[in-house]
Amino acid sequence: MPKVILATTSPYRIETFGYLGIPFNAEGSNTDESQAERNNPEELVKNLSKLKAEAIAKNHSDAIVIGMDSVGFFDGQIFEKPKSKEEDFQRLKELSGNNHQFYTGVYVVNTATNKAISKVVKTEVFMRNLSEKEINKYLDEDPHFNTYALGYDPIKHISSSFIQGIEGSYYNLLGGIPLETIVEMLTEVGYKEE
Repeated sequence: MPKVILATTSPYRIETFGYLGIPFNAEGSNTDESQAERNNPEELVKNLSKLKAEAIAKNHSDAIVIGMDSVGFFDGQIFEKPKSKEEDFQRLKELSGNNHQFYTGVYVVNTATNKAISKVVKTEVFMRNLSEKEINKYLDEDPHFNTYALGYDPIKHISSSFIQGIEGSYYNLLGGIPLETIVEMLTEVGYKEE
């Protein structure tokens, strides 16, 4: 059976994929993300997930490589990781009381057979109204404010209370890795449980 490789160094994605009980390795792809066009969130994550998977796949002749990329999307604007706390503060003020989308592109390739599949998963996120005090408390408490494309961590700290509800994949938002979609894609490219 080909080994499974996640093209990521994200501790959230690595931990979440581990829930499946599938043996795997993780490798960073060092992909130059600036080469991807940023007009459409679905096309962006689709292209970047493919670039990341292919960067790892070229070094393995018998592996199933999974590449992923995620962005937030609100009011016609693609959100990637905020570059400063000031940018994150403004972003959270914008998202407060509104719904936004979280997109993850997943590209799975079996290097032994060259079979590859690409999918994009969208989760709709409904935020409650946030006070400036709550936003500042989160930013002061969490040194990893830019871990997520949306600038908050849906698992830990005060920001776990920011979300009122979601529609779509729970694990897509929680770890940027839609497990239910990935399991189906692994089967499609020929992965079988030993």
